[in-house]
Amino acid sequence: MNGIWMVVIAIVVLGGAYLLYGRYLAKLWGVDAKAKTPAYEFEDGVDYVPADTNVVFGHQFASIAGAGPITGPIQAAVFGWVPVLLWILIGGVFFGAVQDFSAMYASVKNKGRTIGYVIEEYIGKTGKKLFLLFCWLFCILVVAAFADVVAKTFNGIGGTDAVNSANGSVATTSVLFILEAVALGFILKYGKLKKWMNTGIAVLLLVAGVALGLALPVFLDTGTWHIAVFVYILIASVVPVWALLQPRDYLNSYLLIAMIVAAVIGIFVANPSVNLPAFSGFYIEGKGSLFPILFVTVACGAVSGFHSLVSSGTASKQIKNEKNMLPVSFGAMLMESMLAVIALVAVASFASIGAAEEIPPRRCSFQAR
Repeated sequence: MNGIWMVVIAIVVLGGAYLLYGRYLAKLWGVDAKAKTPAYEFEDGVDYVPADTNVVFGHQFASIAGAGPITGPIQAAVFGWVPVLLWILIGGVFFGAVQDFSAMYASVKNKGRTIGYVIEEYIGKTGKKLFLLFCWLFCILVVAAFADVVAKTFNGIGGTDAVNSANGSVATTSVLFILEAVALGFILKYGKLKKWMNTGIAVLLLVAGVALGLALPVFLDTGTWHIAVFVYILIASVVPVWALLQPRDYLNSYLLIAMIVAAVIGIFVANPSVNLPAFSGFYIEGKGSLFPILFVTVACGAVSGFHSLVSSGTASKQIKNEKNMLPVSFGAMLMESMLAVIALVAVASFASIGAAEEIPPRRCSFQAR
């Protein structure tokens, strides 16, 4: 097995799942292309804002494809590439994509309400309260964790007051990225330009932001960035979606998809070998049991409950046509699974054959230490 075959298998499985299984579900559930969506029915210019498919897809994909589908397969690779690849493909198709699609479908069919209110409608108020409490606690944890990660990534000053140009450039690029997103938001809303023109503008803004970021790094410490990030979170949570959320993720999606395409091309050109064992055992000393470690680490690349919050909380309020739900939710999840496969190929090629042979003895047991 080599990297090319792993990518080919993933493309065939994920592509076939979209064309066959995804369309089957859309037909089975009664997706109605003629139905009036909540984005039009309750359009308010704040949360309910109709958007083109590519814009909503950009928001969905950029929101769900974080560090999870990259770091997860890398950590789980200790069990071998076969179980990781199988879980990414099987979990991504039959669990992740179905969950994202069903969450968005339920929201769109219930006036664009979030999952919490859908639960109230079909289960009861107690279920809603428990779910919203969980979401509140979960969001506090996620916001705190990601704010800290971003602040440390932007930190351009080391412990000895030495500057870190790479981090400074990332910080500048990211700040410019947000400003460009706001400008693009006004262009998309008031410019009334053709799609190819909007795409061209978005790509130019991305290139300009990266170039300026490399040329003009910003050097601030972690504490300053913590404050800046939390101020940004506060602003981003209250401004209309068309002014920041939509264009920000629209821009980000082009960057992410371009990286995925470049990675796939790189794999076909380099033809990397797989230096990991196919299967290392159900239990690895110092790492734990395959169950549940594999399914906990490879979460976002296969299935993630957080995705249902994105599908029902924001994206469902921007869907112009019910038929767009399939590419936006089901398609975005499959794209994320493809990203997870690329991460698996990367770690499999970077690993050394000698290191793979030194993995501790197998122990076919689910017993935790």
